[in-house]
Amino acid sequence: MLKSICSVFSLILFLTMACGHSPNSKSMKNSTINEKTNPQIIVSGDGTKIGFWQSGSGPPLLLIHGTTASHQRWSAISPRFETHFTVYTMDRRGRGASSDGPAYAVQREAEDVAAILEAIGQPTIVLGHSYGAVCALESTLLTDKIRKLILYEPPIPTGVPMYPEQVPDRMQVMIDQGKNEEALTYFMQQVVHMPDHELTAYRQLPMWPVRIQLAPTIPRELAIDRNYRFDPDQFKSYHIPTLFLLGGDSPGLFTRAADVLKEALPTLTVDTLPGQQHIAMDTDPDLFVKEVLDFILEK
Repeated sequence: MLKSICSVFSLILFLTMACGHSPNSKSMKNSTINEKTNPQIIVSGDGTKIGFWQSGSGPPLLLIHGTTASHQRWSAISPRFETHFTVYTMDRRGRGASSDGPAYAVQREAEDVAAILEAIGQPTIVLGHSYGAVCALESTLLTDKIRKLILYEPPIPTGVPMYPEQVPDRMQVMIDQGKNEEALTYFMQQVVHMPDHELTAYRQLPMWPVRIQLAPTIPRELAIDRNYRFDPDQFKSYHIPTLFLLGGDSPGLFTRAADVLKEALPTLTVDTLPGQQHIAMDTDPDLFVKEVLDFILEK
């Protein structure tokens, strides 16, 4: 059972890393986000600098990426929203235009999201993907600037293991020794289960140096089972209209996460994306955009 779950989760992680993130990808060239423009910078609660970009026109929409990604994760899909909204994309702490803090916790990331929302200064629609959805959810406890919230498969811990237990610690030892590339290679081998010949080819791609830079952010996010607990008591007065996007072919751990949140959040609805898993914005962008817009624009 554990092996099966880990294999599915590994595939999700690999697909997340492979889609829409490379600075040299074709999708980047098609985006109206101007990468030559310096990002706006805000300072979060613990002094960490968080970079974010703005594009499009209309009511504000903030997009928050997941693990092994940056704001570039949204490059292919962002133009679909820019005709309706002023789109904001952020680099979560520890990557890209954002610095990192002295001590890590999911709550610090929630503070980062809240700081951007306060900088935007008006009620904002927030869409968080994967780990970014957890950060978005926790930010609702810190700001009143969220108009609607969309959570795409947040990995809320439900007691179901998602990867071999020793992986985060072993990766962290390598990173502490300055061996980021070795840690990333270990992740590819032990979590993604990438065959040696594919790993050799993957290391030749332009995205590989970017992945090395992101390696220090991976163990702490893989360790969400240990370091984060969703506390329903904190959300007793929750009132934000919320959509949980669930892939119809996604592993059961996300269905369980949806059940946990639905029980705690009275304004949450679950929308299943037929035939999809964790990256519908890449595998069926038309469906993804339709479901997001239908929820945002409904009265």
